[in-house]
Amino acid sequence: MIGSIVEMMQPLRLLLPGAVISAALSFIALQAAEPKSAGGWQTWFKNGLDGGRVVSGTASYKVENGVLIGTTVDGSPNSFLIKGPYRDFELEFEVNVDDALNSGVQVRSRLAKEGDPAPKGAKKGKSLPAGRLYGPQCEIAINGTAGDFYDEARRAVWWSTVTNTEAVRTEAAKAAFKRGEWNRYRIVVQGDHYRSWVNGVPTADFRQPDDPEGYIGFQVHGIKPGSGPYSVRWRNVRFRELK
Repeated sequence: MIGSIVEMMQPLRLLLPGAVISAALSFIALQAAEPKSAGGWQTWFKNGLDGGRVVSGTASYKVENGVLIGTTVDGSPNSFLIKGPYRDFELEFEVNVDDALNSGVQVRSRLAKEGDPAPKGAKKGKSLPAGRLYGPQCEIAINGTAGDFYDEARRAVWWSTVTNTEAVRTEAAKAAFKRGEWNRYRIVVQGDHYRSWVNGVPTADFRQPDDPEGYIGFQVHGIKPGSGPYSVRWRNVRFRELK
């Protein structure tokens, strides 16, 4: 498609300045790279939890002035507020996390059921307790891992390592998340392709076919007994399904 448009524009090179042609071609390339939406944007958590439910733990979730706030509960394992399931989508949000806490957003993740065999690739081939959410998680943390994907409760490794895509984990990617500030995330999952950006910096770009559909889950990580409480906050959460 782009090649055809470029050929059609050849005669215009004699009439238009080179800068105009270059700008037009750049715009066409950008449009082609953008995912195609199957519907408009939805804004989540404006006035409540929007039908989300808490699984795997007992952390508390509430919405105040359009901000989703997840707070640790002493003794609770990792908790998730889940919505879905979904296949292809684009998700944007801003997040602010207490320094002592890390968090993440699950994508295409699944809930273990009683009697399920161990998930494919599970660490040491262990099955999971019923109600445990597992799958790819886009990391929220101040330690340089933000925007990378972790295989929560399954392989327990970074997807950039599993897929040999560590090259995207540049120094800029590791420094993209700003401590104590609101940080902008963009996550695009389409087909077997997973991508993320933190504050506009590419932080993950890999392919894996094992999870074609699943839940989006907003995580509150478990903490050591006697510590906390700590909170993670999301605002301006926008979602749209893709073709």
